[in-house]
Amino acid sequence: MVLPDRDAAEEVAEALAERFGLTEEPELVRDALAGEDDAEDAQWLVVVEDPDARHDPERLDALAAEYEGWREAE
Repeated sequence: MVLPDRDAAEEVAEALAERFGLTEEPELVRDALAGEDDAEDAQWLVVVEDPDARHDPERLDALAAEYEGWREAE
């Protein structure tokens, strides 16, 4: 999931644990936009491993949208 800032990413990570019952906390990764060095120009990724496709993609999309983000599949 791609989020606009760290606060949103942290809130999504908490919401994922509550709504989807994740046993492991998702990984948060800062993703600087190409060619940008300024921290203000960074997006944050919430990495959710779901190899068995147990989580409903539509619910994940809705959660990301609540925080002005989106879900990206590999």
